[in-house]
Amino acid sequence: MGGWQPLPEGLPAEVRHFVEQLRLLKDDTGLSLVALGARTAYSKSSWQRYLNAVQPPPRQAVAALCRVAGLTGADAERHTVRWELAVQAWPRPANAPEPPPGAGEYEDDPTLPWWDSPEPERASRPHGRLLPAALVLLLVLLVVAVVGVVALG
Repeated sequence: MGGWQPLPEGLPAEVRHFVEQLRLLKDDTGLSLVALGARTAYSKSSWQRYLNAVQPPPRQAVAALCRVAGLTGADAERHTVRWELAVQAWPRPANAPEPPPGAGEYEDDPTLPWWDSPEPERASRPHGRLLPAALVLLLVLLVVAVVGVVALG
């Protein structure tokens, strides 16, 4: 794998194997990181983080790379299985919040890994007043339309 920077020491075997396979797949496409970013929904800098084992890629990024590389069926599925194994073993940053119990199992949403988990909902939601405001506006428009029809009639 010429041209790639060495992967970090102490990387779990599952992560190392997964990233090496992604690098080979990317190299097989013949695309630069800029071109790969243009063909997927992921930027050049995102691909740099994924391919240098700085951050695990989302499942959709792996699927996009497989699609760009022309992999289908069992060939693409192998990369998805490698992704699942790698994500479970991926080292968490020291400042990362502790995942909730069972978070590594991806039972609720297998495409939503720990690093993309949504923030908990806030108690007060200001956008909750949007519907009443829209209804008032609709009522005002209806009254104006009725008055206009009556005035012209």
